[in-house]
Amino acid sequence: MALPMLSFGGSLISHSFNRGPFPIPNTPHSVRRNNLLPCQCPLSLCASSRSLSLPWGRESPSSTRIRASITGVSVEVAVEEKEKRIPKGETWSVHKFGGTCVGNSSRIKNVADIITNDDSERKLVVVSAMSKVTDMMYDLIHKAQSRDESYVSALDAVLEKHSSTAEDLLGGQDLATFLSQLHQDISDLKAMLEAIYIAGHATESFTDFVVGHGELWSAQILSLVIKKNGIDCKWMDAREVLVVNPTRSEQVDPDYLESERRLEKWYSLNPSKLIVATGFIASTPQNIPTTLKRDGSDFSAAIMGALFRARQVTIWTDVDGVYSADPRKVGDAVILKTLSYQEAWEMSYFGANVLHPRTIVPVIRYGIPIIIRNVFNISASGTKICHPSIIGDEDSLNFKNYVKGFTTIDNLALVNVEGTGMTGVPGTASAIFSAVKDVAANVIMISQASSEHSVCFAVPEKEVQEVAQALQSVFHGALNAGRLSQVAIISNCSILAAVGQKMESTPGVCATLFDALAKANINVRAVAQGCSEYNITVVVKREDSIKALRAVHSRFYLSKTTIAMGIIGPGLIGSTLLDQLRHQAANLKEEFNIDLRVMGIIGSKLMLLDDDTGINLDKWRELREEKGEVANLEKFVQHVHENHFIPNTVLVDCTADSVIASNYDEWLRKGIHVITPNKKANSGPLNEYLRIRALQRQSYTHYFYEATVGAGLPIISTLRGLLETGDRILQIEGIFSGTLSYIFNNFKDGRVFSEVVSEARDAGYTEPDPRDDLSGTDVARKVSASAQDFMQQLPKFDHELSEKLQDAENAGEVLRYVGVVEVTNQKGVVELRRYKKDHPFAQLSGSDNIIAFTTRRYRNQPLIVRGPGAGAHVTAGGIFSDILRLASYLGAPS
Repeated sequence: MALPMLSFGGSLISHSFNRGPFPIPNTPHSVRRNNLLPCQCPLSLCASSRSLSLPWGRESPSSTRIRASITGVSVEVAVEEKEKRIPKGETWSVHKFGGTCVGNSSRIKNVADIITNDDSERKLVVVSAMSKVTDMMYDLIHKAQSRDESYVSALDAVLEKHSSTAEDLLGGQDLATFLSQLHQDISDLKAMLEAIYIAGHATESFTDFVVGHGELWSAQILSLVIKKNGIDCKWMDAREVLVVNPTRSEQVDPDYLESERRLEKWYSLNPSKLIVATGFIASTPQNIPTTLKRDGSDFSAAIMGALFRARQVTIWTDVDGVYSADPRKVGDAVILKTLSYQEAWEMSYFGANVLHPRTIVPVIRYGIPIIIRNVFNISASGTKICHPSIIGDEDSLNFKNYVKGFTTIDNLALVNVEGTGMTGVPGTASAIFSAVKDVAANVIMISQASSEHSVCFAVPEKEVQEVAQALQSVFHGALNAGRLSQVAIISNCSILAAVGQKMESTPGVCATLFDALAKANINVRAVAQGCSEYNITVVVKREDSIKALRAVHSRFYLSKTTIAMGIIGPGLIGSTLLDQLRHQAANLKEEFNIDLRVMGIIGSKLMLLDDDTGINLDKWRELREEKGEVANLEKFVQHVHENHFIPNTVLVDCTADSVIASNYDEWLRKGIHVITPNKKANSGPLNEYLRIRALQRQSYTHYFYEATVGAGLPIISTLRGLLETGDRILQIEGIFSGTLSYIFNNFKDGRVFSEVVSEARDAGYTEPDPRDDLSGTDVARKVSASAQDFMQQLPKFDHELSEKLQDAENAGEVLRYVGVVEVTNQKGVVELRRYKKDHPFAQLSGSDNIIAFTTRRYRNQPLIVRGPGAGAHVTAGGIFSDILRLASYLGAPS
């Protein structure tokens, strides 16, 4: 539909640009302005009584003629200029400054200083509109066509923003010239907005023309500030040079041949070693104003870089470079020194705040590097995007070189078209995606197995219902006939993409990625990988998005392996463990890339919870008294585990409570790792232990309990190592209890048994209930109402035990409480035995444990493990060792 002529007050709305007519589409006449002011781009309101014209392109390249007819008086001026050709090549560097970089007068001055200090021989500077100005201009259009009269005051705010900035930076004739042009532009815009207000509609061309003014003003201001510093500088309205062909919404294709021709023409009239050009705006081949759409200034800079064959294009922004992941989601994401064009392309497509994918296209042809730098931190070298051959092998020794970064896209839905009737039927995929195209939905990812039984693809959540309806309509007959079984929608999804050019032909990358997700208990709903192997894409639940991102980021050593910990039982062992964690936390982060965060501590009465950074272990006791709440194990577990920012969770049970141990299977089922010195879970019925072990394997979680036997001694791991290497166990004999070792090592020289037990209890070697350490637990509990009662009744057995001790000493032997497992006979006993004084079991002291493994390899001389087997420090050390072993399994360097 043709745009009607908008006229009021006898005036015709039209516009033109410097050295060339740019008519609004469907307007039969164009009124043109001459080249008398620095900015010749705004709309003109021209009465029929006067006409200004500037025919561009009709004169010889070396001559410019300006003709004007004002109230019947003709003036003709001929300007002769010697033609200047552009010295294209590496002498040029291109700099692009975004809206944040030129957001106010001090920042514009900073940009001018950066440009001045750049030692390139020739410089082209591309600038965006001042911060938020483009949004303000779009808002003007919206208000006008909505017949909201506040567009007038909103336009005044635009005027004030630019006039006050100019007054801060400029003075004299430069300021007067700019302000004159600014007020003329604002007057013209007000007239156009009034027309839009009357019509209630604005075409795309009108909109593009209005919003492009922000770049015109910022480019003029910056060029004048640079001139003020004594440097020759020209400013360029890019609409005179850049020609693009609109292809579809939010997309244009540059016309490089025509743009080069126009650039040569422009430069012949404006030769300079420093040019400040407008970003974002361009013209169609018909000289109609247009824009390069959102992020268009980056695109402008890349196109200019290609037209000038520049040495490099520097994109100045407010971050130090491209991160390995979104730093808002991964706190220890790292700056990448280099990226290939392909890697940057993939990362930007999948949501990384790098560059728009189209920005990279113009520079690839000429191998022009793009540098991402921070305008507020010029000491940072930034990220270089270039050909892989330029990158070299600077990170070749690091595994992280294979995967450069991870990105996520949220608010997606999966559409799954499934049915046996799809198998081997040509055209099914074509019909599916034709239907998707018809509703203009954007397909983010496609996945199909070789069985052809289903096609799965991801679309934005806001588009999924329309897509599903279109597919239901297209495949109505196939669904009714049963050839297709369903068109299913899986909502609330996110995409996680791993990107790296050197992933190609590198074994193990996929395995490592999926291993990290599995260990974080994250389910993968769909997978896609192209044959180029630059990108591995997985779909996960939206609520798992950040956890998945952090899990894979840490697994590839790009960040620390972070584990959320819940400590159950801050008694003697638990508090000792917390002290050990406090002393080692900083060293683990710096030296071993392990970040252990205690998110909760729970005792029998109180619990202390923390949200993200972890409890301050320097004063956890004080915090528990100040901020502690009533203990609730269910709430505690939920708090520690459901932190979506930390991918891995472990609960450390430092109690001797069978009720706590009964929860292990539920925790493992939820994907929570369990570490414990609590013997209750493993000393009950064998089928219960086997069930926990099976569940642990199925849920891809870890259950470590080294400290349940021998405190900090590597007894279980030694046994596991023997079995895994193919040895055969014949017999295991030893003193497994540090408590009983201490008791019988000190039960000598006339001392009474009950006294030694009391001493062991006071030293912290026994369990909270000493009956758990002595034989016949059930019997002991039946004859005594409590642990205290038991201790009071214990002296009754002193005489009997003293006689046994005396008999042993008379025979030159010692008493030792041992456990023996005879594997060949499938027999196990726990009893008080006598050993000669030269036997290894007689050589113990204190609370030492000793275990002898008799195996097929160690038949004649058993393998012996000996060391402290009781005490808070060694037990806590054993738990700590299990925590570090868990971190190693989860991805921390071993």
